[in-house]
Amino acid sequence: MNFNWKMHPGRLRLIAITAVLGVAGLLTATVQGTSALAAGKEAAPQAGGTRPVIVLEHGAWADGSSWDQVIVRLQHAGFTVFAPPNPLRGLASDAADLNDFLTQNPALQGKPIVLVGHSYGGAVITDAAVGDPAVKALVYVDAFIPDQGQSIGQLIAAQPGSCIGGNPATVFDPVPAAGAPATNPDLYLQPGEFPGCFASGLPASEAAMLAATQRPLAESAVTDVSGPPAWKTIPSWAVIGTSDRVIPPAELLAMAQHAGAKVTDVPAGHLSLISDPGAVTQVIIKAAAATS
Repeated sequence: MNFNWKMHPGRLRLIAITAVLGVAGLLTATVQGTSALAAGKEAAPQAGGTRPVIVLEHGAWADGSSWDQVIVRLQHAGFTVFAPPNPLRGLASDAADLNDFLTQNPALQGKPIVLVGHSYGGAVITDAAVGDPAVKALVYVDAFIPDQGQSIGQLIAAQPGSCIGGNPATVFDPVPAAGAPATNPDLYLQPGEFPGCFASGLPASEAAMLAATQRPLAESAVTDVSGPPAWKTIPSWAVIGTSDRVIPPAELLAMAQHAGAKVTDVPAGHLSLISDPGAVTQVIIKAAAATS
């Protein structure tokens, strides 16, 4: 078969332009894909045709900024993310506050939710998600995973080795809280204890900044007991910092296994969400993928 290779000059120019544009588009797509991978971007999963919303609950002696690097990665992956403030006033009231956010916020209505808690925030999500059909997955990051009737004080003491489980006078600075009885002060971690305990494994300058901006926990939150746990009906995942000094890794593992959580070990201290946000993000994305 013979082909006629003669073609009008105008058509040749059109073909050449089309080819250049095609190559440019391919290069652009390649660059964008490479940039996305560099930022830890992954294809965001769908759940029943609707992408899950990620809600992050911080713990004691912290605020929503502790999730900053996780948020960046999740947003790059296409997720809508919220990190509402945890009042840190008591387990029942903090859980009720989060439940209101989950069930009354118009931005969350009709959407599946992946609920993530760090440290004390794990106890909060355990109570807050009960009875909320929108919560499809729970993720615990170096977190308490209580069963009904358990307190975080009880769980801290369940295994030896917690750096906050000793003499409270050498760990906390109590400060009277406005409107609270004298028996329920705000507890701040002592500056000398903060870097090697709560922020172990982080650079000294970063630990000092976190110590200076810490938010206190009401003392009653340590002894408040958990209600029926959401993990009995909602699939759960757990990130365990193998060098955690606040919650001993053995206790983190025992709680995760008791709850039937899928466990991921991370070589980090109590703040793995700061020291290894990529690993934490990957677990959250896995949980989100499982909601589809």
